[in-house]
Amino acid sequence: MLKSDTTKLKSYSSDHSTSPPIIHMPRAFNAAHDLLERNILAGRSKKIAYIDDAGRYTYEELIARANQSGNAFLKLGLNIEDRIMIVHSDTVDFPAVFLGAIKVGVVPIAVNTLLTPDDYEFMLEDSRAKALIVTSSLMEKLDRAISKSKYLQHIIVSGDELSGYHNLQRLQSLASDECDPAVTSCDDSCFWLYSSGSTGAPKGTIHVHSSLAHTAELYAKPVLGIKETDVVFSAAKLFFAYGLGNGLTFPLSVGATTVLMAERPTPDSVFKRLKEHQPTIFYGVPTLFGAMLASDHLPNRSEVSIRVATSAGEALPAEIGKRWTSHFGSEILDGIGSTEMLHIFLSNRPGDCQYGSTGKPVPGYEIRLVDENGQDVPTGELGELQIKGPSAANLYWNQRQKSRETFCGEWTRAGDKYSVDAQGFYTYGGRSDDMLKVSGLYVSPFEVEGVLVSHAAVLEAAVVGDEDEDKLIKPRAYVVLVDSSQASSELVEDLKEYVKSKLAPFKYPRWIEFVDELPKTATGKIQRFKLRQRT
Repeated sequence: MLKSDTTKLKSYSSDHSTSPPIIHMPRAFNAAHDLLERNILAGRSKKIAYIDDAGRYTYEELIARANQSGNAFLKLGLNIEDRIMIVHSDTVDFPAVFLGAIKVGVVPIAVNTLLTPDDYEFMLEDSRAKALIVTSSLMEKLDRAISKSKYLQHIIVSGDELSGYHNLQRLQSLASDECDPAVTSCDDSCFWLYSSGSTGAPKGTIHVHSSLAHTAELYAKPVLGIKETDVVFSAAKLFFAYGLGNGLTFPLSVGATTVLMAERPTPDSVFKRLKEHQPTIFYGVPTLFGAMLASDHLPNRSEVSIRVATSAGEALPAEIGKRWTSHFGSEILDGIGSTEMLHIFLSNRPGDCQYGSTGKPVPGYEIRLVDENGQDVPTGELGELQIKGPSAANLYWNQRQKSRETFCGEWTRAGDKYSVDAQGFYTYGGRSDDMLKVSGLYVSPFEVEGVLVSHAAVLEAAVVGDEDEDKLIKPRAYVVLVDSSQASSELVEDLKEYVKSKLAPFKYPRWIEFVDELPKTATGKIQRFKLRQRT
């Protein structure tokens, strides 16, 4: 194991008097040590860092839990660069184990809690994680993956004690709350996030220690204006790149307070936190904003303290933004980020917010729109979105060809089509491939089609995106039946439930239309663009 020597570690510094801000990143740098230590040095030991469903925790208590987690990993025999997978609900122990791992040089892999047993089995094998940290209520979905894993050495259950497994809270209680950080470099692998690609297969996206700081300094501080006095609440969970910045990197970088919620973000569960804890920054996604505005329980402007809201994951319909501002008085800063770039690189600004657009480049990031030959497209025309910025991931794990296709020198291909107007506002024009984004999550039409075709009544299927009443994209399926006489509304509902039973729930088709045949090329490939023209 790499020896610790805290005298070698340095904190980064930044100069916000310029645009973009200048960030001086030292070679010897540990992201977790920096995020935690800067709050102690600023005198915030007794300030509330996190509020979750069980209580409130000061920065001093957060650091103690992170240190205990790191020491527990070392005691289990985990070494620098070993990988641990985290399948954990949003409680204070998520940042504790995530930061504790990074502090001792172990590489955490934050994973979506809404996936299927097949997904977890693939990710455990693909990552070769040596340890798994999982919330006790999620264990049932992980049982098969655990039993089949060839690499797992430790299963650590958070919450209820389960026979035969380590208990996270017990391990923390037995470990010291003082922990020397590993002397990592700013370019060392720091953490992974899994991203879905055009085939639907997850890809391990590797980020380095400097990436977290860059997103805080380039987006959170100059665009959001986040400060120590803010209380932040993200409906997007910590396992998302979006949620990780919202609820961990950004507030810790300035000493703000973060509200965490373990349950699924519904309008009522979100309203409860907005009224109880009075967050000043609220991070959401378009689907949620639309549902909140349609709710009979929508709070009055005087009942909440939101000074700014953000949206990402999918394009925000202009009407939702306008209705939000009309009701609450605050703006929704629609932006776009990606797992590959870690957080938002194109965003609207306070006082310079044009609904229907995704805003302008975040200072420190460069944007270009190119045609199929790699040439810049004229103003107003659609082109492929590419980004250059310091928070880009290193590569996809064990995906050499996809890494080469996505990370092209200093530029990263987003897979989205955009246009830019004369004022510099960028507008979303769709995906470059057939992938759909549903509630901020990528959905592969091929994956949904495969499940539909596995149903005994289905001969062929094709899935495309369609807009619902709020102009948000959802899957629509066109299905050819083995026996067309079986077509019925009952079969439509049966097929929807069938997909839900096989895939994560957000992937099921909201509409199913029975057709006699699917449009195809001469070689038999489905022409989805013709189906999209029908929607």
